[in-house]
Amino acid sequence: MSEGAVRDAFPELEAIEDDALRAGVVDAWTTAVAEAGVDDLGTVRWLPPAQRDLGLEDEYLVEHVRDVTACAVDLAETLVERRGTALSLDLVVAGALVHDVSKLAEFDGTDATPVYELLGHPYYGVHVVTRAGLPIDLAHVVLSHTRRTSVEPATIEAAVVRRADEIAATAIRWRATDDLRTV
Repeated sequence: MSEGAVRDAFPELEAIEDDALRAGVVDAWTTAVAEAGVDDLGTVRWLPPAQRDLGLEDEYLVEHVRDVTACAVDLAETLVERRGTALSLDLVVAGALVHDVSKLAEFDGTDATPVYELLGHPYYGVHVVTRAGLPIDLAHVVLSHTRRTSVEPATIEAAVVRRADEIAATAIRWRATDDLRTV
């Protein structure tokens, strides 16, 4: 899959002002796609085990990443506008775009790989983003975006991406229930 295909999948890349950061995000995705042997990023499932349990086979990773990015940007812009919060919008956008990049290594189609079973995407995601030359602040966003690690967000950008991911995943689960306490 080409760099252009990654850019087409994630038009939000253009919101990253720092050219090197944007290029690093694209590199992380193109490398992950190549290593996973993915032909069409749009066909990669969001989270196959949860989707099976919920009966939601039509949820895809690209849509989820884009939802997380939109939620994170809106949340960050609200904090800046209403509270005067100092944060890096570039880091929020980049973090949201790569937070689940390693899910490509976690599943072969719908089957879990050892990366999913033994590491999980936050840990492998750190490997993917650091190998792409992305900054440690971005690796922290990836590592702290989920409760699959004991690492809590230490920066406002990491906290924003974590909350955006939580609500985007909750919205997916909401499709399968009328009471979120049951899933």
